[in-house]
Amino acid sequence: MHAGVGIWTALKTQINLRLHLFFALLASLAGLYFAISIIEWLFLILTITVVLIAELVNTSLEFTSDAISRKQNPLIKQAKDVAAGSVLVSAIFALVVGLIIFLPRVINLIVI
Repeated sequence: MHAGVGIWTALKTQINLRLHLFFALLASLAGLYFAISIIEWLFLILTITVVLIAELVNTSLEFTSDAISRKQNPLIKQAKDVAAGSVLVSAIFALVVGLIIFLPRVINLIVI
């Protein structure tokens, strides 16, 4: 129950999580359209999951650090920046995986 409430809270409050879900939906629809292989589906699902986990952990850290102190604190800023960095790394990973899976197929659509 707490997990569901947490995910719902993050969805309501975090535009970036909603954006990641939107792009996950687009990637999944592209996977269906291009009939990607089972291995490609595994990579796609793993990649989507990693991004969503990073975003949820980042959100959790933001909520926790804001509860501790709303005042400017360099250590809290560093913690938030590092957590945001993990989301960036996971999003870059997702972009690379998406390009590997879909770019050749999109090029084939354009060329043919």
